[in-house]
Amino acid sequence: MTTKFINATLLAATMLGSASLAQAADVTLTIESWRNDDLAIWRDTLIPAFEAKNPGIKVIFAPVAPTEYNALVNSKLDTGAAGDLITCRPFDLSLSLYDKGHLASINDIAGLANFSDSAKSAWSTDDAKTTFCMPMASVIHGFIYNKDAFKELGLSVPTTEAEFFAALDKIKADGNYIPMAMGTNDQWEAGTMGFNNIAPNYVKGEEGRLGLIDGSQKLTDANWVAVYEQLAKWKPYLGDGFEAQSYPDSQNLFTLGRAAIYPAGSWEISGFNKQADFKMGAFKAPVKNAGDQCYISDHTDIAMGMNAHTKHPVETKKFLDWMGGAEFASLYANASLGFFSLSNHKVSMSDGLAQEFVSWRGECKSTIRASYKILGRGKPSLDLDQWNAASNVIKGNQSPVDAAKWTQERLAKWYKPQM
Repeated sequence: MTTKFINATLLAATMLGSASLAQAADVTLTIESWRNDDLAIWRDTLIPAFEAKNPGIKVIFAPVAPTEYNALVNSKLDTGAAGDLITCRPFDLSLSLYDKGHLASINDIAGLANFSDSAKSAWSTDDAKTTFCMPMASVIHGFIYNKDAFKELGLSVPTTEAEFFAALDKIKADGNYIPMAMGTNDQWEAGTMGFNNIAPNYVKGEEGRLGLIDGSQKLTDANWVAVYEQLAKWKPYLGDGFEAQSYPDSQNLFTLGRAAIYPAGSWEISGFNKQADFKMGAFKAPVKNAGDQCYISDHTDIAMGMNAHTKHPVETKKFLDWMGGAEFASLYANASLGFFSLSNHKVSMSDGLAQEFVSWRGECKSTIRASYKILGRGKPSLDLDQWNAASNVIKGNQSPVDAAKWTQERLAKWYKPQM
């Protein structure tokens, strides 16, 4: 055997060994999620961006049907078969996973510093000392309007309650459009796009929400009653038969151009862009008086946590840290319209309607729906009670004072600080 042959053999063996080591070093992370509608976003945009900056780490997005997710991910976590990254629903469902030891604390991940306490609240312990999921996105409440209808009627975007109701009166007097498309048949719209949309301005956002939690405020206080008082004024503007009108009915009325205003959540943007053939704009819940500090419901929706028993904690934390950065914030928000990054990074939206919603963060103080964190875990549920009360007030079946009294009494049945 010649020296040349031996050297060539050694070189080949060395190269093969190096390739084997490189291949062995590759780590594959799996993401558990219910967002099967986001599959293309992760596969084509998010994962390639991460992998390009992190050679040696591969990521697989493995979603299941939303209705199957809770039971399936719990089962997989119990049996040790779950992926490395767990997509987190907000509040108690994820808190229970942390309490069972399935989700790890992520307090030591640097990217978490890019989020406010409000943004982290849906995935933190009650004492706010431990966060167990990296916040991803929120939905913002407001009103979407038909720009063509507003132009036709000579209407300006309302910023105060007086301007809001003046616009509704003018639309109703014209008769060509239903002023607002919202029904009460399904109840949740009245609570979500009604009560939770306008309440932050009355209760000063986090001040009111935290006041209910610590017991310093009650639902019968004047600021909380005032929310129902405005909702009671909506009835004349919702069109004939709104009591039997479902959520899809309301969507159709607006996108077909039959209604001028739609009390909304930003999750509607993508669908409305496809369905409406007119120009749309958005305005935030009007304040009581010009110059008042504005507040918006910037509600926590989705996050990502680390399986406490992952075999790849270092790589999993690296992925979560990347999710807390500016690149992920921009990519996700622009790919999943209406689901806005919860981070403090400045994100420019390519979609005009989405940009209008997210721009309010620079003008207003953000809060989440008051009935969710802690207050949503009891029986009776404050959230469901507010759906019921809001729909009854809008229909005229319950006075604002009685609605507030009813919800307060039911909250006090189980929540000690309100007893």
